[in-house]
Amino acid sequence: SKRVTGDGRERWPSTESLSKALAASNASMETFVQLLGDGPRGGQSVPLLGFAQAGAGGYFDDSGFPAGKGWDEVALPATSDEHAYALEIDGDSMKPAYREGDIIVVSPATAIRRGDRVVVRTTGGEVMVKELKRRTGKVLELASLNPEHPDRMLDAEEVAWIARVVWASQ
Repeated sequence: SKRVTGDGRERWPSTESLSKALAASNASMETFVQLLGDGPRGGQSVPLLGFAQAGAGGYFDDSGFPAGKGWDEVALPATSDEHAYALEIDGDSMKPAYREGDIIVVSPATAIRRGDRVVVRTTGGEVMVKELKRRTGKVLELASLNPEHPDRMLDAEEVAWIARVVWASQ
């Protein structure tokens, strides 16, 4: 972000600040430079779907990979998962982590660890974004991103699929 000095001149971040931001976000200089240009952003286009649509049938296969019609596309920083897709957040149920209009990139092939933000689809068709608290062979414990919404505990047989959120535009 650029800032304005007291006399109205733009003040850009230092290279040290940029280096720290890249390290914290685990992004490469190449990804950063791609985001600076006016052309298409990122090295890969991924399918994009509104979050509210994600619970409807026909958009995912049984493994949580994008399927069917109705997907848009968005160019984002490159991801190593060819099955990655993006969801556009609707509403404020995930504040303060995600706001309406934010886009999250989901990678079904990326390993999931405790503390990761994940998208979970239940066998009943409910789709949610939560933080993984604990996963065993019998239960999935999820922390809500919004303190006004309760945490969830799901039996393993209630989970159709789970995938990791690997990137968010905010």
